[in-house]
Amino acid sequence: MKHVVNMVSENEWLKEYKDRADMNSFIKECKCDGAEVIRGGDDNTGIYCPENVVGVHLYFYPSWLDFWNMNIDGLKKHFGSREIWENYYRATNREEFLKPYQDDMDYAEAMGAEYAVFHINDVSNEEVLTYEWEHTNREVIVAAAEIINELTRGRNYHFKLLLENLFTPGMTLLNPNETELMLNLVNYENKGIVMDTGHLMCAPQNITEEEQGIDFVLQTVKNHGELAKYIKALHLHQSTTGNFVADLKTRNIIPEKDFYALWAQSYNVILNIDQHRPFTSPRVQEILELVEPEFVCHEISAKNRADKLEKVLVQMKALGRI
Repeated sequence: MKHVVNMVSENEWLKEYKDRADMNSFIKECKCDGAEVIRGGDDNTGIYCPENVVGVHLYFYPSWLDFWNMNIDGLKKHFGSREIWENYYRATNREEFLKPYQDDMDYAEAMGAEYAVFHINDVSNEEVLTYEWEHTNREVIVAAAEIINELTRGRNYHFKLLLENLFTPGMTLLNPNETELMLNLVNYENKGIVMDTGHLMCAPQNITEEEQGIDFVLQTVKNHGELAKYIKALHLHQSTTGNFVADLKTRNIIPEKDFYALWAQSYNVILNIDQHRPFTSPRVQEILELVEPEFVCHEISAKNRADKLEKVLVQMKALGRI
């Protein structure tokens, strides 16, 4: 079982890290074996290399299904104009849309990553504010599988491709039949699931306590029976924001008219729901004992390097590793 810490590949974000040796030192301070990296922009630091990159979190858009299906009415509703959505996606067609995903997969292969993570969800800015979904889980699952199959067809990638659950339409892990459908539709042989515990705790919309959340995660794994063998990794963190969601659904928030102002508005709501806080209860060990994952990513939100280290070590203490 390898423990990794989530990190970003981008020049500005990496300013707190002097060089590769400093990054490796930080990873060791976190009691981890390497990093799960997400590319956030230009990175000419040379800090990341095959020796410290264990996983790669692939590029993603929160909302993409309407563009993939060229649902013009849906795109106009959520973006206002073709110029805005083509600027947002940096694409005018499916081929251009897939390019950043393919670039990230190629990056993962070049880094010798042992696994790559693909989000299985779709949610617009407006849906975040209302919690009224426009697409079904099945619609998102089918389209996500189409994308993955297109990206991997004819490619000799060596990494495990791990499908990540979220709490908006897509693969939520609340329904084992939908989980099975997702796995069956993906043609990539070396596939599995990265179970994001925080996302899972958000999914039922009623988790308000850490112990309650741990119980729910454990029961969800058990509900999957034999399918649980596909859970190869954990994104380990907690969110207990059921009260916030209950309040949100009664507030009738007026969405901003400008698309990017609306994006900022919805992103602020997401940050209040999906908090990526460290577990503090030793009972979190029960999750690892039940799942027996190959990889545990400590996907913790933090303000800076010192804050990240402090919070990862809180979770490591709960796991009994320090």
